[in-house]
Amino acid sequence: MRSERLDAASADRTFTAKLSLPQGAGPFPAIVGVHPADDGSRDHYLFRHLESILPPAGIAVVRFDRRGDNVPLNDQARDVEAVVETLAARPDIDRDHIGLWGFSQGAWVAPLVATRSDRVAFLVLVASTGVSPAAQMRYGTAKQARAFGHTEPQVQALIDLRSAFEEYARGRRPRAEVQTLVDAARDEPWFPRAWVRAELPANPGFWPDMDFEPAPVFARVKIPVLLFYGEDDEWQPIEASIAAWKGPGRTINRLRGTAHAPTLRGERDLLSVSPDYTDSLVAWLRKVTAR
Repeated sequence: MRSERLDAASADRTFTAKLSLPQGAGPFPAIVGVHPADDGSRDHYLFRHLESILPPAGIAVVRFDRRGDNVPLNDQARDVEAVVETLAARPDIDRDHIGLWGFSQGAWVAPLVATRSDRVAFLVLVASTGVSPAAQMRYGTAKQARAFGHTEPQVQALIDLRSAFEEYARGRRPRAEVQTLVDAARDEPWFPRAWVRAELPANPGFWPDMDFEPAPVFARVKIPVLLFYGEDDEWQPIEASIAAWKGPGRTINRLRGTAHAPTLRGERDLLSVSPDYTDSLVAWLRKVTAR
């Protein structure tokens, strides 16, 4: 494997990426990593996993740093499109076989790009959530509160607080009213698992994608898609998410022993990546990128 710097430019940003290539002259199929919400680094362990397994299989990998945290989905999509366009201009890249890999939030961004760019030939999505970000957070926080042993009345109080927080973010409830609810809940044992800010932002509109509906976007994706879901998931409703991907060209793989990430024992590192995930990913990519 050899690596090069890749320079890309979107409408309002220039940035660099790392391109890892197989040995030889090419042209090679390529895959671009798209970030989860909690880690915008090019060094996310699942990006590094791609880099470790795909160039030896003849597939180039690109990873780059996201422009920041809490970045609107459309801004992220523009940056991914810029990387794809840069790749497609290279003689050592097979422009007919450029794909995107997205995990969690990245599995919302990647389908957006696929509906806007005819350069994208395939998608690999891990924990692709089929409900809105707001609905996903209500589901995930309640599920984790139950896992920590909180009672159903406590879980309902958590959901009610998140719902009030969401309504403030939409501009439908006054800040002072919702801040009073937050202040009253701060000392509750479940409050840290509500993922509600202790001090509300001064103005609503701070979560622009909260009501993004992924199912209509998924329906417009007309290229092959490989979907990985866990045996269970601490952050999203798996069955509803699979249902949102109905249509031809979808390959769905449920990984035994995994949850939101494709790792075993709930770990978050390279050594814990599920062998079934690795094997299925490489086999599917070899098939879909065959010339």
